[in-house]
Amino acid sequence: MSDSAPGKLLVVEDNASLAENLVEILAEAGYSAAAAGDCRRARELAAAGLDVALVDLRLPDGDGISLARELRELSGDSQVVLLTGFASVESAAAAVRAGACAYLVKPCATPDLLLTVDQAMRQVRMHRERQELRIRTAAAERLATIGTLTAGLSHEIRNPLNAAGLQLSILERRVRRLPAGADQTALLGPLSLVRDEIDRLEHILQDFLQFARPREPLTRPVPVATLVEKVLDLLEADAERRSIRIERSLRAQKPIAGDEEQLRQALMNLAINAIEASPPGRSVRVASSDEAARVRIDVDDSGPGVPAELRHRIFEPFFTTKASGSGLGLPIVHAIVTQHGGEIVVAEAPGGGARFSLVLPTA
Repeated sequence: MSDSAPGKLLVVEDNASLAENLVEILAEAGYSAAAAGDCRRARELAAAGLDVALVDLRLPDGDGISLARELRELSGDSQVVLLTGFASVESAAAAVRAGACAYLVKPCATPDLLLTVDQAMRQVRMHRERQELRIRTAAAERLATIGTLTAGLSHEIRNPLNAAGLQLSILERRVRRLPAGADQTALLGPLSLVRDEIDRLEHILQDFLQFARPREPLTRPVPVATLVEKVLDLLEADAERRSIRIERSLRAQKPIAGDEEQLRQALMNLAINAIEASPPGRSVRVASSDEAARVRIDVDDSGPGVPAELRHRIFEPFFTTKASGSGLGLPIVHAIVTQHGGEIVVAEAPGGGARFSLVLPTA
């Protein structure tokens, strides 16, 4: 949750007029607020996501203490503010036992309400920032391990690959020089399969090397239309073989500030994924547009899309939903875009399928 995102608040209060008044005050302050008159309704609303809950101690179908614990367990980084009709040592102790960050005495003054909610939102943000920091630290440690491993193994792997490729080439030439009566086709078929497997291993190794040791981008103005057309021209034949139509809508006029080779690779990875995800007879659409000081490039496919519960994981190294692959394609795209000061967003395409959007600064 960014500082600019409206907090999702829930008011659990059986006094309908008071609940309506609190929701109105919070909405005017810029929060997204909803009201529930009992525990059952509160659980239903909280299941859709929650930042801060204001919970009355006494509710028709339960008590606020138990509900506060449930809401905290439902969303571990949310906060609860208890509402009570009178201030006492017992009510303060109840708030502590429920894991509440504060409690308010009804009816509460608007400044006190907003101050308490603001403090609760700060705690929510701090908790999520700490979680994000832990995730980034763990990712950085994994990357350092990958870099060390790759540096040590790349030489050991590439030498046998090069030797195998050389010997395979020699063998292919010798097979082609066999007498005309020999069955060359029966021999060349298995050799072609071996060649394909060696190429696949080389590609995986390249992914490891690039992800573990990315180079600094050589920044210069890159025309968006030229960038996109070069990528799509290379993929046109592959798309035709799969009976996939490639549609273009290139309206961006401003050039991107970046490394053309790296940006081409990032867009290539997304376009290949889109083609592979789309069933025969459907289409892949690539569109570009200007957005203030940025350029947006959307890649839409006609596939099943990316489930919402997996969208936060698809840029993790080695995570993949494919039957085969290194799981480094999207992490490489993410790394390139981040190096360029941009962002990549995954969402549902307007016509179904997945939409991957590159948002990059202009030159």
